[in-house]
Amino acid sequence: MQDKIIFLVDMQSFYASVEKVRDATLQDKPVIVAGDPERRSGIVLAACPLAKKYGITTAETLGSAKLKCPHVEVVRPRMQLYIDVSIQISKIMEQFTDLVEPFSIDEQFMDVTHSQKLFGNQYEIARKVQEKIMEDTGVYARVGIGPNKILAKMACDNFSKKNKEGIFRLDHSNIDQLWKMPIGNMFGVGNKMERHLKGMGIYTIGGLARFPVDQLKKRWGINGEVLWQTANGIDHSPVTVKTHNQQKAIGHHMTLPRDYTNMDEIKIVLLELCTEVARRCRKKGYMGVTVSCGVRGASFDFPTGFHRQTTLPVASNYDLDIFNAAFQLLKQFWDKQPIRSLGVSLSNLQPSNIYQIDLFDNYLQKEKLNSVFDFVWGKYGRTALYRASSLTKAGQASERAVKIGGHYK
Repeated sequence: MQDKIIFLVDMQSFYASVEKVRDATLQDKPVIVAGDPERRSGIVLAACPLAKKYGITTAETLGSAKLKCPHVEVVRPRMQLYIDVSIQISKIMEQFTDLVEPFSIDEQFMDVTHSQKLFGNQYEIARKVQEKIMEDTGVYARVGIGPNKILAKMACDNFSKKNKEGIFRLDHSNIDQLWKMPIGNMFGVGNKMERHLKGMGIYTIGGLARFPVDQLKKRWGINGEVLWQTANGIDHSPVTVKTHNQQKAIGHHMTLPRDYTNMDEIKIVLLELCTEVARRCRKKGYMGVTVSCGVRGASFDFPTGFHRQTTLPVASNYDLDIFNAAFQLLKQFWDKQPIRSLGVSLSNLQPSNIYQIDLFDNYLQKEKLNSVFDFVWGKYGRTALYRASSLTKAGQASERAVKIGGHYK
């Protein structure tokens, strides 16, 4: 892996950058992309550099952002546009190497180890990638370089985003620069894990790198070793175009437009989520056996909720099978506190063309019903057919059907 040259290419303030390209009048203005505050999705999804100078950060509320910068330009998200631009950027990267692996909508890995004979050394390639993306899309890209994916990622997050060139290489010859940083700067360490590590006396990434790995494994199992390897810049995973070919789980999550307190109303949304999970499973050719249900309470100051899973008797991609299992989890673990968001997923996936038949369950009838649903939805759209319960005030299916990722297209 030491001979590898891996890039992590990150698009600066991606959604906001795309909006500035789309509307030239926004170029010299502070811009944020945010959801609808009337439906509790008024969260900042992206803030341009000008907006960030006022202290606006991603994931804060729209109201808070406006207090910091009253004249900020607020743009509603256009998810389909961002997806299209992301695909365009992927194609640009594929002009430099055939090993391009999407990490998120605005981040992609590239293995350019064997591209140097055609395009120059690693820094020349990085500059050419930046220039080509800017020329074709108007979006500024930062490039982290490393001998593996984890070092490339942390090079981008901690150094490339903060220097003038937007390019930085991190490897084992200069990893001490990373080790000086606070533990919260390390990839894979969120707020909760940061508190745990500080409670163990680990305040820097270097402190974690030097911490006995056996003690980390004793506390967190394999995840403890992964943390230690990340701190030491160890990562043997290759850049591969097949990363997303085999999904581990298919899920659907929804932030509710208001607090839901009534079980009958929650059941309606839960069924809609299960129907969508089942539909997506069938579309991708999967069925699964593990159903997970998660709930988040309405209070941020006193968090409530749960995330639990259960196993189906046999693999399924039928919505009522998923719903019945998820509903049992809801009845068992919901604390009756107001709910802000709800999620369902199906995991332990397997191909749907080979499955075990349950002698006590008429699966052929379910298959026929699924085929009818999928035919109607495929020909006439997701709003052409849904259960009558979705027409009640609790239902969200008709509105969610015209959105991507919870936002209008």
